[in-house]
Amino acid sequence: MRPPRLLVVGCGDVGRRVLGLLGARWRVAALVRDPAGAAPLRGLGVTPLRGDLDAPASLARLAGWADAVLHLAPPPADGALDTRTRHLLAALGRRRAPRTLVYVGTTGVYGDCGGAWVDETRPLAPATARARRRADAEAQLRAYARRRGTRLVILRAPGIYGLDRVGGDPRERLARGLPVLAAADDVHTNHVHADDLARACALALWRGATLRALNACDDSDMLMGDYFDLAADLAGLPRPERVARAAIAARVSPQALSFLGESRRLANGRLKAELGLRLRYPTVREGLAGIVGREGRAPGAAA
Repeated sequence: MRPPRLLVVGCGDVGRRVLGLLGARWRVAALVRDPAGAAPLRGLGVTPLRGDLDAPASLARLAGWADAVLHLAPPPADGALDTRTRHLLAALGRRRAPRTLVYVGTTGVYGDCGGAWVDETRPLAPATARARRRADAEAQLRAYARRRGTRLVILRAPGIYGLDRVGGDPRERLARGLPVLAAADDVHTNHVHADDLARACALALWRGATLRALNACDDSDMLMGDYFDLAADLAGLPRPERVARAAIAARVSPQALSFLGESRRLANGRLKAELGLRLRYPTVREGLAGIVGREGRAPGAAA
């Protein structure tokens, strides 16, 4: 019997971490838009398939190829809908549908929850255009799974961090001297280590009920300012300036400002119970110790 075929769509940092967990259990292909990305994937034993999610005609080779699909590609940068997911599902639907589809989305689909604890039963209320595109992707995927009988697992991820991950090292922000909110205005923030998210993806390919969403986050419960304070302490850098909400808009980007407008704490019981995932980095304290820790400092003094 041949090994099952897995198609990875959006084979960036997390996708490559997933590849390292699969061993020889899958025959893996990855969608590649840039020809320069093909050779590194071949070196990992992955078959590159040329195609562009923004060019539907280029996706014809995807039809009927995969037994399972790991969808990690972000939506377009603008617009109300995730046209990339629409194009992907149209290509997959031309022939035999995959048996399993795992999608990594975002916890931003919940919108601002005022710091409340949030599980997967909470109605979606995306407040930004970026989150609305993610919610549209979920709706498209659910409709496809119902129509084609595909097992769909949605992993809603918060802030992803990890060693050598672009944007995943808090020292980058600390080095720019960007402020954080004053304690009275601060928001709850949520995280997952890229290695733990990759492990969740690998498990979801085999486990998890269909049409099921899971919060793919760690156990941390902390405010954003405290996160950066602890990261600064661990790295031996100055703590960021604390600024009132009314004054911070002129100091940070619009995208960063949108994150400062939402506060929620995420429950991850489904992730552990249904996938059987044991977090390697249960909180950011353990995770950041391996990223920004200094020699001689004890692990655990992180954020």
